[in-house]
Amino acid sequence: MEIILSASLSIFVCLIAMSHYRIGFFLCSLFLFSHPFYGHAQDAPQNIAPWSGFGIEASVIAGKVFKHEPKFTLPIPALTTGLDMDFVLHTYGKKEWEQRRRYPTVGLGVAYINYGNDAVYGRCFGFYPNIILPLVSGRKITWDLRMGDGIGYVTKRYQRTAPVDTVNVAIGSHVNDFAMFMTDLRYPINNHWDLQAGANITHISDASFHKPNLGINMAGIHFGVRYSPVTSRPVHIVRKQEPLKNRWLVQARFSMAYISSYTPGGPLYPVYIATGYVSRRWWSKNKVFAGVDYAYYQSIYAWLRNNEMDIGREKQNSYKSAVFAGNEFLVGRVGIVFQLGYYMQQSAIPIEPFYEKIGGHLYLVQKEHGPIKEFFISAFLKTHETVAEFGEIGVGFGF
Repeated sequence: MEIILSASLSIFVCLIAMSHYRIGFFLCSLFLFSHPFYGHAQDAPQNIAPWSGFGIEASVIAGKVFKHEPKFTLPIPALTTGLDMDFVLHTYGKKEWEQRRRYPTVGLGVAYINYGNDAVYGRCFGFYPNIILPLVSGRKITWDLRMGDGIGYVTKRYQRTAPVDTVNVAIGSHVNDFAMFMTDLRYPINNHWDLQAGANITHISDASFHKPNLGINMAGIHFGVRYSPVTSRPVHIVRKQEPLKNRWLVQARFSMAYISSYTPGGPLYPVYIATGYVSRRWWSKNKVFAGVDYAYYQSIYAWLRNNEMDIGREKQNSYKSAVFAGNEFLVGRVGIVFQLGYYMQQSAIPIEPFYEKIGGHLYLVQKEHGPIKEFFISAFLKTHETVAEFGEIGVGFGF
């Protein structure tokens, strides 16, 4: 299960870039991951049948592309359709984190999206790890939330070389981040078959790695079934767990990103990011944190030099510094991170004062004692409301 979750970190979520309501999304996510969902559980059974909790879910999708910013001027197709398949596993407590997280369901999803206008949008094929959280569990019906992110391949993109295609200004590359957000009402027919219906949002973009990069958003509804060959509701293993200490850590992270110039087909420029923060663990499965972000933009430096602006102070005006706070939701060796920041120092090209980061940590070292208690690989997407600025990859540690 940890492998499924960690696979998503290097291509993590663009989902937050779809919404203007960044603070509401952050608080909602904080509740969903930290709320103590309770479910049926028994003492540890002697034998659990192989493949217990495994299932295959298939849903048909119907929806519509929607404009998320004024620059999005593409024609809106009358109908967008798709098919989603998810190979899921309902955890039952084999590992300690599964019990602490109240036995979530994890999955590997495969999606096909036909946007309804092949000449402009093409079609999208997505592959994404995901986690499914129970919002409300009733005797007959459950309400679930699925969040996933992965890789999407789009058949049409903006292209100035043969074959020329300058119509699709939303997508600058064939390979993109693919995010899927679903909510379902689920009705179990028996231990093998479930029916589900609900609403969904998908998003694709490449985080400004290539311009243009407006991204494509689609909102829709879906209906489907899930089949579990053994059982969809394995008996939960319950162990006596001592709460982990609500410890404080001093942490640092060093990352790097690449962003494209504003001209389609232009050069790529590096961004160097240094982050320092303090974190505190709570409820044995979350970390709240606050700190300072510092980022140096080679693209801004080149722009100032090329335009002979701020002569002699090009480097000083090519960085941004910010304060931030957020929460990390610990799922085994994976941490899912939501962060909200405010700029203290803008570069020579000012933008709005707030930004968001969403991403995660893959922990290579997790210790309760010793000088270095954590060492991890990180991947984040930085956005300003509906606009993705860059995707960053780095390493970090805590002591």
